[in-house]
Amino acid sequence: MHRTSRNAIAPTAALAAGALLLTGCAGAGAMAAGDGDDTIVIAIVANPQMQDAISLQSRFEAEHPGINVNFVSLPENEARAKITTSIAAGGGEFDAVMISNYETAQWAEFGWLENLQPYMDRTEGYDSDDFIPSIREDLSHQGDMYSVPFYGETSFVAYRKDLFDKAGVEMPDNPTWPEIAKLAATVDGTKPGVSGICMRGLAGWGEVLAPFNSLLHTYGGRWYDEDWNAQLDSPEFREAAEFYVDLAREHGQPGASNSGFGDCLNRYSQGRAAMFIDSTSMVSTVEDEDSSTIVGKSGYVPAPVMRTDQGGWLYTWSLGIPATSQHKEEAWKFLSWMTDKDYIKLVGEEYGWQRVPPGNRLSTFDIPEYQEVAGAYAEPMLNGIQSADPANPTTEPVPYTGIGFLAIPEFQDLGTRVSQQLSAAIAGRISVDEALEQSQRYAQAVGDTYKEES
Repeated sequence: MHRTSRNAIAPTAALAAGALLLTGCAGAGAMAAGDGDDTIVIAIVANPQMQDAISLQSRFEAEHPGINVNFVSLPENEARAKITTSIAAGGGEFDAVMISNYETAQWAEFGWLENLQPYMDRTEGYDSDDFIPSIREDLSHQGDMYSVPFYGETSFVAYRKDLFDKAGVEMPDNPTWPEIAKLAATVDGTKPGVSGICMRGLAGWGEVLAPFNSLLHTYGGRWYDEDWNAQLDSPEFREAAEFYVDLAREHGQPGASNSGFGDCLNRYSQGRAAMFIDSTSMVSTVEDEDSSTIVGKSGYVPAPVMRTDQGGWLYTWSLGIPATSQHKEEAWKFLSWMTDKDYIKLVGEEYGWQRVPPGNRLSTFDIPEYQEVAGAYAEPMLNGIQSADPANPTTEPVPYTGIGFLAIPEFQDLGTRVSQQLSAAIAGRISVDEALEQSQRYAQAVGDTYKEES
């Protein structure tokens, strides 16, 4: 899938350096393994669907006597940092890790992950062919899967139908970004304390850059041309950055520069934003009566576009087994349990079908109970996942793959640095021009390393 191959030394340094920039002190005490050899340690991101998995782990342990599960659950930025540092250094403290389609093929190439294809092939009824093809391909290296999807996602628009009706406006079936900005201005303040839109502004390559990169690519922008010349000072990149910053500052939520996915999800599900353009995984919270005050009040349409036909990203939180794990068989038993069709049914029956991990298996969309609760959002979710093209993210050729990220090892560090500049512009501490000037230097330094190898 990836167009660029680097030797193992450079990626190790790049990934470890990027991770160390993000590493915080929170959760350090959770790093210790269990007391016995029968304990598997699994590092995951503290998102709602993963919390459901933690609450259901006793079911797995009852079905597999002798295997105890110890979760290390951390916020996204911290989890990425700790997992990357551990894997790159060959630390061995984790038996399974939650990663994504950003890491999987790269880490497989470096020899850091166990090939899961043999495990899947011998696990009766697991049905890896049921994974959505675009997800399966993005988690594969040389035809074999090296991580298995817990959930898959694209991005789309969630909007408050009642507030739009009150403001006398309609959401287009396939909106453009300028149409979104106009709608945000119209519905902003329709109800006291409700912003026109909630937008990520929190620094982090997996935070503000996920929605920004998707907007950038549909605007025809790119990080590099085919010769690895950085393009962050190009007219298209500048247009996209100015649009994003202006929209966040003018009609976004208060303190947008500190808002990540979790904050925006909470604001939207608690009725404090009229629109939220982000991960399709939001529906597990937005449409959950235990977590949301706006159940049934949202409409859903595909991600906004500008100069491309498709504007949503492709992303999946997946589970892999580090090559250093001493409990690979036990880890696979848990991974196969957590990503199997039966787990989806278990979550649906225990917590409600709106809470099932969405977007990983085709069969989920055929379950009658899921169809009943997901009627408003299932089609734009599945269509967005299937139509996303990470190999051709924008209007011009690029030397990288990825829509919401760049699938190169240096992006953890580079993306974090650029995201800090963008976040500072949203906060009003620097101008967009200043943010892009500094970001261009960061990007060109990385591009030059690729030029040297060609």
